[in-house]
Amino acid sequence: MKLSIERATLLKAVSQAQSVVERRNTIPILANVLIEAEGDAVHFRATDLDIEVVDKAPAKVEQAGATTVSAVLLHEIVRKLPDGALVNLTADAATGRLTVDAGRSNFSLATLPKEDFPVMASSEYASNFSAKAPELRRLFDKSKFAISTEETRYYLNGVYMHVSDADGGKVLRCVATDGHRLARIDSDLPDGASDMPGVIVPRKTVGELRKLLDDDEMKIAVSVSETKIRFATPDITLTSKVIDGTFPDYTRVIPQGNTRRLEVDAAEFAKAVDRVATVSSERSRAVKLALDEDRLILSVNAPDSGAAEEELAVAYGDERLEIGFNAKYLLEIASQVDRENAVFMFNSSGDPTLMREGNDTTAVYVVMPMRV
Repeated sequence: MKLSIERATLLKAVSQAQSVVERRNTIPILANVLIEAEGDAVHFRATDLDIEVVDKAPAKVEQAGATTVSAVLLHEIVRKLPDGALVNLTADAATGRLTVDAGRSNFSLATLPKEDFPVMASSEYASNFSAKAPELRRLFDKSKFAISTEETRYYLNGVYMHVSDADGGKVLRCVATDGHRLARIDSDLPDGASDMPGVIVPRKTVGELRKLLDDDEMKIAVSVSETKIRFATPDITLTSKVIDGTFPDYTRVIPQGNTRRLEVDAAEFAKAVDRVATVSSERSRAVKLALDEDRLILSVNAPDSGAAEEELAVAYGDERLEIGFNAKYLLEIASQVDRENAVFMFNSSGDPTLMREGNDTTAVYVVMPMRV
């Protein structure tokens, strides 16, 4: 195998590959990226057996072929090469080495046989549709903060993507929860997605997918089966197993009867929570909200370190209410608001609180209160 490729193109492809690779694994080949050169392109394939990413890049291929080399090592080398460099990759089957040449730099890297590289079995996808990158980005970006990190409740370790009914008909919906907070985000249902099976997309896949969604003009081809999900652009294909489990009935958690309405400037609210939380003990990080007519007092009382209080002018016309929340949860939810105002709907100090952006019901958040 012999090819030449621009540094910037190579870096982009290899950085996606090396982020999928597990740093600690007992199978040496899984630390490698499979490089396959043919025609006028080169494919970089990496996997951790749960996720597989294939990145296609244009290259001048002198001799077709394939080999595998350490993904992290290749990425580090390419990252340190000068901008604009032309990189030559030459694999020698006899010596089992891959030579990386760029200008006056020359590296010789150990390889492993391409035959040992595991390729994810192809799957029959029940549903195939395409979605705009900004819509998928919104669905996952606004829900991923609520993914659980508790390994015992593995079925909460991802984003539940499914078709659901909303006021205006069917929608594509993403839901994530860790039992303390919940995010439910809706988007218009893409053509062809109505028969899509509901799947739980793992946390790592959500992180990798984010790298495909930066181009606002891009359309992403999405394929879904009961066991796998695939996202593809013209250059990158990301295939992932989905979490084998049943996502709980989240609709029971979303309060319907909360009537006490607080409207507040989301950015100001987030800054105020952040300021008063400075003195809170890390363990509980409890912030108390005292609501009175058009007035909100945020306070923290940490016996070992001190106390803090801040007042905000808000729109609130219901009876007085005192309620406590984990400061981190409040900050994460407030930071999801793209518009100016956040609307909180309360019931009592012991019931879940609902938050949305103005009157928009396509993004709804629930947070459980704390005793303070």
